[in-house]
Amino acid sequence: MQISKTLLALAFIPALSFASSNIEVGFSPEGGAQELVLKTINEATKSIRMMSFSFSAPDVMNALVAAQKRGVDVQIVIDEKGNISNKSLLAMHYVTQNGIKLRTDNHYRIQHDKVIITDGNTVETGSFNFAKTAEYKNSENVIVIHNAPDLVAQYLAHWENRWRQGVDFSS
Repeated sequence: MQISKTLLALAFIPALSFASSNIEVGFSPEGGAQELVLKTINEATKSIRMMSFSFSAPDVMNALVAAQKRGVDVQIVIDEKGNISNKSLLAMHYVTQNGIKLRTDNHYRIQHDKVIITDGNTVETGSFNFAKTAEYKNSENVIVIHNAPDLVAQYLAHWENRWRQGVDFSS
């Protein structure tokens, strides 16, 4: 009986193809997770769509602002309740004052997504919060998947839903 329930559940998981995908991983505190997050942001040429629970890492904020300044359309939705500290509020003001569209989401107990979607072609996700402690104090992981259009479309649809639920943050 358990096997048939498992097979039934698997039948409803969307089929994804990774045949031509390029996958990168990074871990912290070994030093690779934030490096991969920054690489993903720095390589974007058209768009960045981000979802975040914690939002305060200076290196990540600077990379997002630099992307915006080089013409990348950056839009971010973050958890409202998880970003009330002074560090988070400073980061939120910094990015919005530099032209980045930011929304806060309080629709859920926590909006715990940690995702960056770039150029409609790449997804970065994992446990890595966009906070300084994620790189130096926590055990974290990041996976970046390139050239997986079906996967990217699903993450983008999820991001769009959270964006619609969010409220504009203004400095």
